[in-house]
Amino acid sequence: MLEHEQIDLLLIEDNPDDADLALRALRKRHLLNTIKVLSDGEEAIHYLLRQGPYEGTELPSSIKLILLDLKLPKLNGFEVLHAIRNDERTKRIPVVILTSSQEDPDIQKAYALGANSYVVKPVDFDNFSKCVSDLGMYWLFLNKPPSHG
Repeated sequence: MLEHEQIDLLLIEDNPDDADLALRALRKRHLLNTIKVLSDGEEAIHYLLRQGPYEGTELPSSIKLILLDLKLPKLNGFEVLHAIRNDERTKRIPVVILTSSQEDPDIQKAYALGANSYVVKPVDFDNFSKCVSDLGMYWLFLNKPPSHG
């Protein structure tokens, strides 16, 4: 594990097919250089809060965006979002929920917990690819975030 790892985008997605499609879409737009993929909620919290195998290492200050699925093993996306928003090191990082759930209670809860955006995954590849690509372009290049200080 590198102590000074450079990561612009953190993708937290347990479905390997969706993660692969997202990576392909970002690669197509040349946005793939600094992406880390985590596949369950517990791993995401350990990574972001520097616990378990990440204890004693610094969180990359370069993280500009977290794409977070809600339906994750071990700990769900709501638990991960809650942890992100309740830690000084991570609370200002934009979090986009990227999920298959269109349920209004999920949307309401995500925003109540501090999500910056809620996007329902399109079913077909072309629309999913465009969606992820557009999210990456907006949040990594167009959005002007506050400093992490």
